[in-house]
Amino acid sequence: MNIIFATHNQHKTEEVRQIAGNKFTILNLHDIGCRDDIPETADTLQGNALQKAQYVVDKFGIDCFADDTGLEIEALNGAPGVYSARYAGAACNFQDNLEKVLREMEGVENRRACFKTVIALILNGKQHFFEGRIDGIITAAPRGTNGFGYDPIFQPDGYEKTFAQMTDDEKNKISHRGIATEKLMALMTNI
Repeated sequence: MNIIFATHNQHKTEEVRQIAGNKFTILNLHDIGCRDDIPETADTLQGNALQKAQYVVDKFGIDCFADDTGLEIEALNGAPGVYSARYAGAACNFQDNLEKVLREMEGVENRRACFKTVIALILNGKQHFFEGRIDGIITAAPRGTNGFGYDPIFQPDGYEKTFAQMTDDEKNKISHRGIATEKLMALMTNI
């Protein structure tokens, strides 16, 4: 069974494909010929995820799911949060965002943070939401080269490694996106 993931992000696509295994074929926006830059103007992760999924349903008439993910840092009052992907500005990249967080965290004792992912699925006209969360700390410097985004500076509770120091399998078993995706797959398997 094919299922559409409303994303252009190849890293996210690969993570979800690995988690889904061979239960489903995960196609992304590129795979269905969508080159549109889908707006993310909501002020919540759930709102952004739903906005992206609804865009694809409205334009292409196919069921799909979308996600939005945010890194919430206690000492920054929950920032970057819903703005995680463009924290350093509209034309920023992963490295710019990571460096901005590290600058803002210089000399800060409270390093507590969490990653959250919300997946919105629209299936047969019905909306479903799945959330994943993992708590941890922001490291003082980047460690590791795997993953993407803030992975080199996020160390989950109970681990000595950052997400970027873990293998894909290690990260996917415990990550926010992994947790949310497992909930999505459980529902899809029972349909």
